[in-house]
Amino acid sequence: MRDFHHPGRSAAFAENGMCATSHPLAAQTAIATLQAGGNAVDAAIAGAVLLGLCEPAMTGIGGDCFVLIKPAGTEEIIALNGSGRAPAALSGADLRAQGHDKMPVFGHAAPVTIPGAIDAFCRLSADHGKLGLDAVLAPTIRYAEAGVPVAPRAQFDWTHHHENMTDAARRHYLIDGRPPRLGERFRHPGQAEVLRRVAREGRKGFYEGEVAEDMVASLRALGGVHTLEDFANTACDYTTPISGSYKGIELVEHPPNGQGATAILLANILAEFDLPSMDPWGVERAHLEAEATKLAYDARDRFLADADHMTRLAYMLDPATARKLAALIDPTRAMASAKALTEETHKETIYLTVIDKDRMVVSLIYSVFKDFGSGIASDKFGILFQNRGAGFTLEEGHPNEANGGKRPMHTIIPAMLKQNGRVIMPFGVMGGQYQSTGHARMLTNMVDYGLGPQEMIDAPRCFSEYGEMRVEKGYAPAVHQGLADLGHKVSVPPVGIGGAQAIRIHHELGVLEGGSDPRKDGIALGY
Repeated sequence: MRDFHHPGRSAAFAENGMCATSHPLAAQTAIATLQAGGNAVDAAIAGAVLLGLCEPAMTGIGGDCFVLIKPAGTEEIIALNGSGRAPAALSGADLRAQGHDKMPVFGHAAPVTIPGAIDAFCRLSADHGKLGLDAVLAPTIRYAEAGVPVAPRAQFDWTHHHENMTDAARRHYLIDGRPPRLGERFRHPGQAEVLRRVAREGRKGFYEGEVAEDMVASLRALGGVHTLEDFANTACDYTTPISGSYKGIELVEHPPNGQGATAILLANILAEFDLPSMDPWGVERAHLEAEATKLAYDARDRFLADADHMTRLAYMLDPATARKLAALIDPTRAMASAKALTEETHKETIYLTVIDKDRMVVSLIYSVFKDFGSGIASDKFGILFQNRGAGFTLEEGHPNEANGGKRPMHTIIPAMLKQNGRVIMPFGVMGGQYQSTGHARMLTNMVDYGLGPQEMIDAPRCFSEYGEMRVEKGYAPAVHQGLADLGHKVSVPPVGIGGAQAIRIHHELGVLEGGSDPRKDGIALGY
């Protein structure tokens, strides 16, 4: 129950439809789309594409997405993999021969994988939408021409990360060579033109013709091996979700190449312990979660890869694996952190969830990977490219080794919870590596501590990675000290860890309850 003596943000309640996401304009656009007769897929696309304009450090049409959809009238969940592949000519051996021992990150074409999001949005609109691309892209086209006022968290990211951008990106994403000021309008007429072509021609407007030629020429000028064929051949895939059970609640995740299996493994490890007996914001729970994270992420970094190259998925999902790993946890001492093999640290993502009056549910996550992606934008249209290929490893023979046509391991993962066979909560956690831990934290906050969507999002977070345990200021100083006494190298992050959005479906009341993370600019909005 919320303590009104120490008020946080109120949850949003509505009956007909709801959107929770990281920027108010995107949430409002999604709701307006529902009120105009669109369904949850239409609203999700409209809101997500606009987020690329509102939060370009986080996402954009040069990025990837993953989507979980529950159509109206059924409780079956469908997964759509909208992540792009490495160009066919990419070679891990060639990169090693050039002197690289890990994937480059910024200002280099090698980690730029083919953007998959636009293909996925077109497919979603055709297969599950009602209004058509012209209607759902119209709000972003309008905002791209007129401009969006820059919000506080977006302005913070612009200020602190604009140096990652190369010349063309700086021309399209800065104003007079500087980051936009708070409240200043950011315009992107090049993106408006691209979206007009997609609205008119579908995916061909992006993956073929002048727009594709602009992207390929810009990448090849920087040494990229990308071709027009790589773009024309881009295709999203419907897949079967994976899931695990936690005390009667089913955690439904996207299958690899996303890290959803890691979240399920982590939840299975935590299920071996009596979390309800622990102080939710005390040393014992924080230590246990950190140790379980180290073990689950070690398995991720050894096994997780493109679904066509991964052979140990069943092992990661097996509760017996979790039991063996749980037995390795010492409640009195922190273990050494496992070294991550697969991906550069990042936290740049948006998440959006929409539920409509017919109870179609969409859980969608969409990212360019690092801050402003690769820092490279196409010359004419200003499409900012993701550097998701930094999620590959250059370890020879590893299932996630960088090579042509492969999808890299992704951190971005949408999720849903089910109870008694019914979807009860779509949710997502932004924050790069943190996302699997964040999913387990949201799940246990709800199941073990009875928190609602806004309360579980507001609650303090901690995360152990690369030998350091980041503990938010919301924890008491005694907890920081207690964790240090157990051997954790504790630090307080300068900004909050990640972000989250969730909508709880109260089936018995016919009401939706939404939460949105105050660590971002967003809102949960319904009607």
